[in-house]
Amino acid sequence: MRLSRYFLPVLKENPSEAQIVSHRLMLRAGMIKQAAAGIYSWLPLGFKVLRKLENIVHEEQARAGHIAIQMPILQSADLWRESGRYDDYGQEMLRMQDRHGRDMLYTPTAEELVTDIFRGHVSSYKDLPLTLYQIQWKFRDEIRPRFGVMRGREFYMKDGYNFDLTKEDALHAYNRHLVSYLRTYERMGLQAIPMRADSGPIGGDDTHEFLVLADTGESEVFYDSAVTDLTFGDREIDYDSRDQCQAILEEFTSKYARTDETHDEALFNQIPEERRRVARGIEVGQIFYFGTKYSEPLGATVQGPDGKPVPVHMGSHGIGVSRLIGAIIEASHDDKGIIWPEGVTPFHCGIVNLKQGDEEADAACDKLYAALTALGLEPLYDDRKERAGGKFATMDLIGLPWRITVGPRGLKNGVVELTCRRTGESEELSPEAAVTKIAEIYEGIA
Repeated sequence: MRLSRYFLPVLKENPSEAQIVSHRLMLRAGMIKQAAAGIYSWLPLGFKVLRKLENIVHEEQARAGHIAIQMPILQSADLWRESGRYDDYGQEMLRMQDRHGRDMLYTPTAEELVTDIFRGHVSSYKDLPLTLYQIQWKFRDEIRPRFGVMRGREFYMKDGYNFDLTKEDALHAYNRHLVSYLRTYERMGLQAIPMRADSGPIGGDDTHEFLVLADTGESEVFYDSAVTDLTFGDREIDYDSRDQCQAILEEFTSKYARTDETHDEALFNQIPEERRRVARGIEVGQIFYFGTKYSEPLGATVQGPDGKPVPVHMGSHGIGVSRLIGAIIEASHDDKGIIWPEGVTPFHCGIVNLKQGDEEADAACDKLYAALTALGLEPLYDDRKERAGGKFATMDLIGLPWRITVGPRGLKNGVVELTCRRTGESEELSPEAAVTKIAEIYEGIA
C-alpha cells in the first residue's frame, strides 16, 4: 500500500476525551473514530489489525478442534426468559421490540441461543463432545463507557460453547480452551496470565480470567511474580490428551494469581515476600465451566449410553478481540506512539522515501516495495511529498515494527537504513539485504 493512496487520518494533537494511552493513540493513529458514546467506526488501519487478531483466534480455535458458526446479533427475549436470566443483566442489556411487538435484545452473550441450536439438532451422546464458537459484535449498555475500545458499549468478541456428556469431559474442554488461549495470546505478543476470577452473571464455579498487566487496567490483581516467567513457546500439544492439557493447566494456574474479587490474603501471604505482586490488569478473555445451568432449564439433553436422557455439561469461553487491540497498545508503546508486535502489525514494514521525486530514490523504493510484496509481505510505502521529519513521526505513531529509510546519500554508497521500532537501533544494508532480513524476521511467525 502506498500512503498517498491510503486513508490514514492521523491527528497531531492528543484528543481531549482520551484518558488512557491506547484510546489516545488509536484516535491519533487514525484507527478508530467515535460514532456515539462507547461505539466506534473502525478505520482502515484499525480494521486491518482487528482482522489479524480475528484470524489468529480462528486458527487457534481450529487447532483445538472447535467449530465456527455465526449467530445473529439480535435475539428473542423468550429464550432468556426460558433460562431465567432475562433480568440478570439489568440495564446493561439493550432491549427493543420489533414491528410486531415481540421483545428482542441486542446480544450481550449467546449461551441461550447456542443451547437452542444444540437442543434442536443433537440428541445422542455419540455426537459429543462438541464445541461451537463465533466471533461476533456484542453490545452491553455500560453506564459510563470510557477508555475507547477498552470499555465500549459495542465490542467484537469470540464466544465459544462446549457441550459434553459428563463433568469430567467438560473440564477437559475447559483445559483445552486454556491451552488454546495461551497459544493465542503469545502469538499476539502478549503475556496474558490466567487468574482465578468471579463468574458474574454467566454463572458457574470454575472460571479463570486472562489478564494483561498494565497500569491502566481496570482490575486490581494479586500474583506470585513467578507466573510471569512462564511461556507456552512453540510446544506441540495433542488437544485430545487429557493428561497434556491438565498438565498445562496446572503449570499455568498452580501459582497464586487472582483478581480482587477472589483474592485470599491468607494464601497470598504464604508466597515469599519478594515474589508478592499487586498490580493492575486488563481482562482480555475468560473461560467458564457451569455444568447444567443452561442445559437443564432449556432442555438440552442427549440420550446417554443407557438410553436415558442426560442434560449436557457446558462451559463458555470468550476472548475480547476488539479489546485486545487496546491491551496490546497499553503493553507496547512509547512516547512516540504504538509499537506493534510482529504477529499483529497492520503492515510488516514501512518504507520512507527521504526525497520523493528524486529519480534514483523513487526507483529504489519502488524496487523494495515490489521485492517485499513478491515475498507475500505487506509494506506501507510513504510516498508523500512531505518533510522527512513528518514521515518519521507518522511511522513512529502507527508503530510498524520495522522501517526502511531510502535517501540519495545512502544510495550513493549502495545502502538503505533498516530501523527497529522497538529498540530504535538502525543498520545500513544493501536494499537486497534489507529485504532478506525482513523476510527472515517474519518467516518464523505463524
